[in-house]
Amino acid sequence: MRTICTTILCLLLIFGSAVAGNKPVLKFDRNGDFKILQFTDTHINIATKSNLKSLDIIKDVIEAEKPNLVLLTGDIVTQDGPQEGYQLLSQIFNNAGVPWAVVFGNHESEGKFPRSSLAKLVETFPGCLNKNVGGITGYSNFILPILGSRNEVEALLYCLDSNSYSNLKPNVQGYGWFDFSQIDWYRINSKEFTQKNQGKPVPSLAFFHIPLQEYTQANHQKDSIIIGVRTEDESSALINSGMYSAFLEFGDVMGIFVGHDHLNDYITVYHNIALAYGRVSKAMKDTEDPLAGGRVITLKQGKREFDTWIRQMDGKKVLPCSFPASFTH
Repeated sequence: MRTICTTILCLLLIFGSAVAGNKPVLKFDRNGDFKILQFTDTHINIATKSNLKSLDIIKDVIEAEKPNLVLLTGDIVTQDGPQEGYQLLSQIFNNAGVPWAVVFGNHESEGKFPRSSLAKLVETFPGCLNKNVGGITGYSNFILPILGSRNEVEALLYCLDSNSYSNLKPNVQGYGWFDFSQIDWYRINSKEFTQKNQGKPVPSLAFFHIPLQEYTQANHQKDSIIIGVRTEDESSALINSGMYSAFLEFGDVMGIFVGHDHLNDYITVYHNIALAYGRVSKAMKDTEDPLAGGRVITLKQGKREFDTWIRQMDGKKVLPCSFPASFTH
């Protein structure tokens, strides 16, 4: 009996590894478009039955937009045992036939389920494209290439773990920041992709949870164009380790998309990089709060531009704009 059970277990592990290794390939469609749907800050807790409506919101918005990829930008399933919550999310994505990925927020580190274990968990789902690189700080660092009609890399999505809380307490309080190892990893990969692209930076986006300090700076610049609402101050880390300056230096990232601050959904531009929030994807309590939904980003093959808007839970499309066209005076 023990031999039979061991054999069955081995077969299941082999099958699971085979399924997990057969991941979808991201490609621009025939029209040269690639649509990303960002959900953020759902704070699902199955145990306490909190924010379960987020599951219906995600399902409805996916049905309305039919994206090529769903990206979750942190604080998604916030309970000690996130397995069931992610299983329900995976079922929604599988039923819709859409691949997905997730970067972790600060709340993913607050329970008893380690961040490292969560990274391994999400990678077991067949439709999840997470593949944490390891060897650097964080557990949701990976790159998603988007291929063109000739199967060449035409765009990149840098998915990054903005970490959770300061590791320099009590001297430095507040939220976490990008470690130098992550910045070096980005620089190395960005340089390699540029070299392979005949020295031209590949049009790219970056997705993570905690907004950079440059979000606040962008809002304080003279004559800035802001589309959307900024109802609360940005809750950035107190330390600026230089992630944004690396993006500027290497010139591939044209837009950054974050979550974390539930009452902000704006997009603006700072030094030719779009700084954007997703729309909070859990139903808020106050009537003046943003209506839950998701942010849509449509990339254009071979171009450093994109269209974006918010699709609300009531089905309405709001705050449509284009980068860079909507932000030129």
